[in-house]
Amino acid sequence: MKKSDFILILCVIVVLTPFFIPATGFFNWFNTSTTNHPFIMAFFKFAILATLGEMLALRIRKGVYNEKGFGIVPRMMVWGFLGMCITMAMMIFKSGVPVFMAAVGNCDVAVLKGIFGSPELTWGKVGIAFCVSVAMNSIFAPVMMTFHKCTDIHILDNGGTVRGLLRPMKMREIISTKVNWDVQWNVVFKKTIPLFWFPAHTITFILPPTFQVLFAALLGVALGLILALAGNKK
Repeated sequence: MKKSDFILILCVIVVLTPFFIPATGFFNWFNTSTTNHPFIMAFFKFAILATLGEMLALRIRKGVYNEKGFGIVPRMMVWGFLGMCITMAMMIFKSGVPVFMAAVGNCDVAVLKGIFGSPELTWGKVGIAFCVSVAMNSIFAPVMMTFHKCTDIHILDNGGTVRGLLRPMKMREIISTKVNWDVQWNVVFKKTIPLFWFPAHTITFILPPTFQVLFAALLGVALGLILALAGNKK
């Protein structure tokens, strides 16, 4: 392990410790802030955790957490924005999918929402959570993932600077010539969505609402590690 690894571990311990000390009241503050300011909290959760996932992936691939042109701050800005979009999508699909299921099954939507919102873990709740996950990851995720890939390319093309991030994106050029659609389709869409995101977000929607966005951000860390390990193995 390198010195940078120990520094990262120490930072993680410092950040997580207040959650486990009741006297600090940090846990209650976290729940209240997440309820009252969901989009602001989502911005910071994804900006920190999802970017950390990319840094860990870089560490596995190249042995460093940062390199010239990587652009940690621009990546945090992009992930923060995407975190707010993901939070919005979760709200929409959690509300809309039970309505759709009720219409298709000719049943009472209030019953389905009652099952889905119940604190008790039942097979009915798992089934609805799975349907919400499949709908969100089939409709919203491919667009979000493609946009994120384009921003990654844009950040690298502009030297990893904040000023570079704010320059107009050459979307036509990026999409037509720089995105590896073979990988995007055969790996990102066909494999990670059904094999990772369907079951992972099923668990997400089973959790209490205040932890769903946090868990979704943590999944970004896990996926970054999985893809990095898979890339190294290949």
